[in-house]
Amino acid sequence: MALSIQIRGLCVTLGRRRIIDDLTLDIAAGELFFLLGPSGCGKTTLLRSVAGFVRPEAGGIFFGEQNVTKLPPEQREAAMVFQSYALWPHLTVGQNVAFGLELRRVPAAEIRQRVGAALEMVKMGDRATARPNELSGGQQQRVALARALAVRPRCLLLDEPLSNLDAKLRLEMRTEIRRICKQAELTAIYVTHDQKEALSIADRLVVMESGRILQCGTPWEVYRRPVHHAVATFIGEANLIAGKLQAVEHGLCSVATDFGLLRAAAPALTPAVGQAVLLCIRPEALRVCAAAPAAPNQLAGLVGDSIFLGEQAQHLVQPALAPEAAVWRVLELRPQRAAFPVGTPVTLCFAPEDAVVLPG
Repeated sequence: MALSIQIRGLCVTLGRRRIIDDLTLDIAAGELFFLLGPSGCGKTTLLRSVAGFVRPEAGGIFFGEQNVTKLPPEQREAAMVFQSYALWPHLTVGQNVAFGLELRRVPAAEIRQRVGAALEMVKMGDRATARPNELSGGQQQRVALARALAVRPRCLLLDEPLSNLDAKLRLEMRTEIRRICKQAELTAIYVTHDQKEALSIADRLVVMESGRILQCGTPWEVYRRPVHHAVATFIGEANLIAGKLQAVEHGLCSVATDFGLLRAAAPALTPAVGQAVLLCIRPEALRVCAAAPAAPNQLAGLVGDSIFLGEQAQHLVQPALAPEAAVWRVLELRPQRAAFPVGTPVTLCFAPEDAVVLPG
């Protein structure tokens, strides 16, 4: 049965640097939970703290009701899958999967049963006698997963397990990892740099920066309703327009910008009127439209680049009213033309509900 994980006020310092800073987090039993953030944000240190490889100087880690903060790794009901597969080259697939069980002195008959079940779960039951060098990268990663599953953990910790695979294999293994975790009823904590990986299979995720959590939520919440500009720019692409909050009426914020008055849906925590804010608009929320002087949320610009990609087109648009401002990125779905010639004047528009107001 899966276990819940609670982290309370965790602090970790390595050398003179505070890596994890008073972090509190709740992970539900059976949840596939992702840790994201730029390099050095503390996500791997947090994972290793949960595993027991790093000892925090403050705070606690609880597996269900049990305080495991001071327990060594082998006494926690967790198994870790590393970025490197770490398979013994001189052992067969079956022997690699059995390795942890032999260390635990599990009876031979039970080892055979557990190894077979673990390999079947990762769809590698027919390769038990193969050597690691006879396997593809995706197959080796499946063996590493099977080795972790064979010890019957209640928590699975994954440290960028797909980073060494090519793009096609990563896509295949994403859904496989989710299937395996759900089938085995495991709570899983997954560290990755790949935002698409997290958005596609996570139940929930956090975005970290400097040892703190910037935002926690479902993939939809974090992508569509970021609460910080660092979250907006890390998860996907975002067009950020600076302005000042002018008014809040009927659930809409009016923001004065260099490009005119723009309207966006009011966030749960609305800034004070007059405060500097950022409007966050995703590239796919911007549409090329016909200019209409009285219509709200229109942006005039000149196409700086236009790339046709089949089912979509990407445009870089230079703002007409503020040429020194950052270019706007537009993702046009089902484009009606191959591309815009460079220098083409265009008008972009967006719906208020597709814009997010962030602190300035």
